[in-house]
Amino acid sequence: MNRERLAVEVAGIRMATPIMGASGTFGFGMEYEDFLDLADVGAVVSKGITPKPRAGNGGVRIAETPAGMLNSIGLENPGIEAFCRDILPEAAKLPTAFIVNISAGTAEEYGEMAQMLDVDGVDGIEVNISCPNVKEGGIVFGTDPVQAARVTREVKQHTKKPVIVKLSPNVTDITQMARAVEDAGADAVSLINTLTGMVIDVEKRQPLLGNITGGLSGPAVKPIALRMVYQAAHAVSIPVIGMGGIQTGEDVAAFLLAGASAVEIGAENFANPRAVVEAAEGLDAYLERQGIEYARDLTGALEL
Repeated sequence: MNRERLAVEVAGIRMATPIMGASGTFGFGMEYEDFLDLADVGAVVSKGITPKPRAGNGGVRIAETPAGMLNSIGLENPGIEAFCRDILPEAAKLPTAFIVNISAGTAEEYGEMAQMLDVDGVDGIEVNISCPNVKEGGIVFGTDPVQAARVTREVKQHTKKPVIVKLSPNVTDITQMARAVEDAGADAVSLINTLTGMVIDVEKRQPLLGNITGGLSGPAVKPIALRMVYQAAHAVSIPVIGMGGIQTGEDVAAFLLAGASAVEIGAENFANPRAVVEAAEGLDAYLERQGIEYARDLTGALEL
């Protein structure tokens, strides 16, 4: 793998490759050390962290679907204090960039978490805004541009780290959301988060997932993700990080051509724990085959 050819810098974060392990699918990075060299991973995006510990949802949490999977984990995590005390010191030793994904119920909580993470060992913060806004009566931050901007401003006011806002696909106009968080100071956007779906056990005549609905990810969502990345990249001037159904180096190339500066691989990690590195190797081979000098040269190079 030619790291010089693959290296990128996104929102000030230097990465060995443009391929990251997506939040919720890559643990805290250490879990994958037996399967690959983390120095070959562009960045690790941590499991979602919340202000307080969460036990997650009850019942069935994951269901396989044609060309994908549904999950309703419910953000099970140890909470920000335990994360900073017990996990971050180890994650900081990883030979790759480490980005912390955060979720909260109010804009103020997002700001408080960002301040706690404004420390060595954290290379960036990915802000998951697909969470209920408790204070505003259940509005989801990720579907309201005003609330999304409010969260973004709150986070930016409390950290010097690059702030990446993770956008929900469950909206009418993804460009409106991307522009809103850019105007509020986001350093980059990442998309797409999962699409809302459900599975029904027809024999029991009941929802299969304990939470009834869950987030759909995997190859089934790739065409939607590509479309939204393309739209967002043409709507904002900040970097776009793409995700959704990526498996191969050619998939990565497609997202870069659509306008992404980097990508995250998620669901595929469950099927192949070496997916992030194998996709990087595939991208390297693609660049060699196409006679393209650097991976960054692909960003937005779609010919119309």
